[in-house]
Parts: sequence; structure tokens; C-alpha cells
Amino acid sequence: MNRPREGALGPLPSQPGPGLEQEVRVLREVWPFVDAHRRAGRPVTLARLVGRDGPGSRPLGATMAVAADGTWRGSLSGGCVEGIVLDAARAVLAGAAPHVTAVSPGDDLLPWEDAPACAGALRVLITPAPPEPVHSAITTALADDRPLTVRVGLRPPHRWSTASTVSQLTDVGPAFIEELVGRPRLLLVGATDLAAVLATLAGTLHRPVVVLDPRPGHVASGAFPGTADVVRAWPDEWIARHPLGVHDAVVTLSHDPRIDDRALRAALAGPAGYVAALGSRATHAQRLRRLTDAPGLDRLTGPAGLDLGGASLAESALSILAELVAVDNGRCGGRLRDGDLPIRATTAAGHT
Repeated sequence: MNRPREGALGPLPSQPGPGLEQEVRVLREVWPFVDAHRRAGRPVTLARLVGRDGPGSRPLGATMAVAADGTWRGSLSGGCVEGIVLDAARAVLAGAAPHVTAVSPGDDLLPWEDAPACAGALRVLITPAPPEPVHSAITTALADDRPLTVRVGLRPPHRWSTASTVSQLTDVGPAFIEELVGRPRLLLVGATDLAAVLATLAGTLHRPVVVLDPRPGHVASGAFPGTADVVRAWPDEWIARHPLGVHDAVVTLSHDPRIDDRALRAALAGPAGYVAALGSRATHAQRLRRLTDAPGLDRLTGPAGLDLGGASLAESALSILAELVAVDNGRCGGRLRDGDLPIRATTAAGHT
């Protein structure tokens, strides 16, 4: 990992390397907006959080994209600096030079108003969105879930460049570097009504969703969002052809042991980080007896989800996805007011 370097901008705070969740939240959050405006021929300016001297609600790499028609997407904080940053980004759209600026929450408050508790100075790079071929490289990498390292210089002319890995970057000098990674998959076993709601909600987590079911009538329901890949297949056979990674997740939902058990045996035999099964506690006890000889059975989560007490499909889906996020971040999923750990488990999306 590259360490921060001192230069004309002064010392930059030390930051850890990229974490999984931030990797799928920063450029990816705003890129559809950036790409749509580029295709329409409208300029876009990006404001990127490249450093700070205190805590904050958004990770390094958090980005606001501001288009020439006045619309914008993204954020750099909980909302306390966005107005200042919008003005600076629109000035660059109007012809001002790209630059790195320091912004502090509360800069626009009156003297007698209290500043926010997170009032540390933010370093924000305000620059036009990357030109070709960098734009196309990012678009393709995000669409195909291919790794890509994106660099933007912190000194004029704030040049953008890309490479497959950090070590292959050729530019020198202070820069903000973000490593885009492939998104972790969510496999839903059983093309049920709950699976359809889960697939819809999971889109906001930037996880590709694959729905597996060998029953032709179920996969033809038409209930699933276009972003989900609905496949008629036995889940264990599909998993054998598409090995799971350590950040992938599997949730069985069919309520048919002939389908669910095959999926669980295949998933537990691999490295998937979250393997869960829907059902009551009594159903799960029966499941454990059937799978008693399955390797990795101690990793099986059941019943799936956090204890939210909900009953509707949306509430059940939220419960399962909330547990998945907690497991991803090594958390138990309790109430924030009852804990003392940092609210965000990971702290950086890129490095300087």
C-alpha cells in the first residue's frame, strides 16, 4: 500500500488500504450518473474526499458528481458540507481551475451557532470527470466487475490514469488512488416471492444477484427485477461451475430440502462468507440433523436474519440483508446506542 506523502498540499493523514464495502460504494455510487451525462454531451465535475483530519460519516473516496444542467448525485459528509462543495464544483464547471480545497463542517454557520461534532477539515479534490480513455476504462470495469486501479493527481493538472494494479501505475507525485474490485455475489436459492424482494433490495448494496431454482414454473414467475440473473439449475451444480469467493453470500429460501440442502452442502464446502437458511427454529433443527455430516456446518446461519420482529416480505428481506452487512463487517448487528465501536467498521476506500 502506498503511504501518504508530504508535498505542496502539506502532510496528508495516514490512511489504511481499501476495504470491501467502500470499494463498492464510491465511484460506483455516482458512475451511472456520470456516464449518462457524458453520453448526453453534458460536462460533469467530480468532488472527491481525498483526506481529512478527524472522523466523518463518509469514507475516503466518497464522491459528488455535479452536472452542467444543475443536477447532482453523491455526498461527502452527512450533509453539512454539500452546499459549499456544490458551489465550488459549479465554479469549476463555469471555468475555474480544478483544485484541492479544505472544507470544514460549520464553515457556513453564524458565530453563535454550534459546529457539528465531526467538524474536522476535509480535503476535497474538485476536478472535471475523467476524459477518455479513463472514462471508458472505469465504465467497462464496473460493468464487468473487473479489477481496476484508478489514479488522479493531487497537483495540477490533476491527471487521471488507470492500470490493472497499483504497481503498474506509471505516474508519479501525490495522488489519490482507488482500487475498484469485483462485487461480491448474492445467491438466492429458490425463486420465491421473498427472493424477489431480496433481489430488489440487494441492488442498493451493489451485489450481483443470482437466483437459482430447478423448477421451471418458479423461474418463469416474472417477479424478479431485471438486474437479477434468474437461472433454472440445481444450486450445487451451478456452484460447482461458478466457485464462490470469500465475500459471496448464499441464502436458501425454497423451503424444499431437496433443493436447499444441496445448495447448503455445496456452499459450506467452499469459502463463502455468509451461508444462511430461511425457516423457523424447529425447521432449522431438522435441517441440522439432516446435514450433520456436512463439512463447515458450524458456519451455517439459521434462521437467517437479525431479530427485527418484522413479518412482511420487505421486513424479512431487510432482516436478512442487515445480517449479511453485519457479518461482512464483523459486527453482531445490535443497536448502535448500546455499543461503543466505531459506527463504520471500515475506514478507507482508497489511499494517497
